Amino acid sequence: MYAIIKISGRQYCVSPDEVVKVGKLHAEPGEDVMVNDVIMYADGDNKQIGTPLVPYRVRLEVLEHGRDKKLITRRFVRRGGMRRKRGHRQHYSMVRVKAIEQED
Repeated sequence: MYAIIKISGRQYCVSPDEVVKVGKLHAEPGEDVMVNDVIMYADGDNKQIGTPLVPYRVRLEVLEHGRDKKLITRRFVRRGGMRRKRGHRQHYSMVRVKAIEQED
């Protein structure tokens, strides 16, 4: 059983008791978060594809917040004397999928 959900503009394929790194959520560690944006649900041969959503929801438990490794970007223009170096660290939340349940 798995579902494809949308969080913060990105899509994630999740299944129960799986730990997933997603974009930063505004919830404290230990809190439960409900995601209603379920794009697809599959359980064996039973597959439901939403137009745009299916009537399921996913319950997530926030485990921790953190920041990824630093990503360095460089820009160089030859014969122009221009060099630019920038760094970025993306915020993330580690979540555990507790349940995929059907809406009433």
